[in-house]
Amino acid sequence: METRYNVFAGGSAERLAALSDGVFAVAMTLLVLDLHVPAAEALHGEHDLRAALVGLLPRLCLYLMSFLTLGIFWVGQQTQLNHFARSNRDLTWIHLAFLFAVTLMPFSTVLMGDFIAYRTALVIYWLNILLLGVILYASWRYAARAGLLREGVAAQTGRDVERRIIIAQTLYAVGALLSVVSTTWSLVFIMLVQLNYVLAPRIGFLQRL
Repeated sequence: METRYNVFAGGSAERLAALSDGVFAVAMTLLVLDLHVPAAEALHGEHDLRAALVGLLPRLCLYLMSFLTLGIFWVGQQTQLNHFARSNRDLTWIHLAFLFAVTLMPFSTVLMGDFIAYRTALVIYWLNILLLGVILYASWRYAARAGLLREGVAAQTGRDVERRIIIAQTLYAVGALLSVVSTTWSLVFIMLVQLNYVLAPRIGFLQRL
C-alpha cells in the first residue's frame, strides 16, 4: 500500500524545536550587530567616550527590548512544543512561518533604531511583534483541533496559552497606538510590557497578565 508523502512529512516536533533554537540563536545574535563601538579617531578623551556611549543608549535599549521580545516568544514556542505529542506537515509550516517572523526582528529593530522618531518605523516594529503573536496563536489552535497535543493536556492549559497571547498582543497594540502621541512613549510602554512578562513569574500581582 502506497503511503502519501503529506501524511508522514514534518512529523517530528523534536526536529522542529532544534531548528527553532538555531533560528532564534542567530536572530538574537544579529541584534547586537547594530551596536557599534565608537570610532577611536573621533574620540579625544574620556569625555568624548562617555558622550559617545550615551549616544548609544537608544540603540542599546532597542537591542534589549528586541532581545526580550525574542526571548519571550522563544519561551512561548517551546511551551507549545512541549505540549505537542507530534507534529505534521501543516503544523511544521505554521512554525516555519513563525520562524520567518523571528528572522525579521533584526531588520525591524535596525529600522526602528535608524528612524526612532518616525511613526512608520514604530508601526513596522509592532507589526513584526503582532505577526509573531498571531502565528503562535494559530499554532496552538491548529494543534488542538488536529489532535496533536499530548494526551492529558487540560482544556484549561489551552485557555491559558490563548489568553496569554491575546492579552500580550492587546498590550502591544496599546503601545503602538501611543505612537500617535510619541514614539518614545510607545517604546517605553512596550518595554514595560516586556519586563512584565519577564518578571511576572516572580511578582505575584503581575502573574495574572
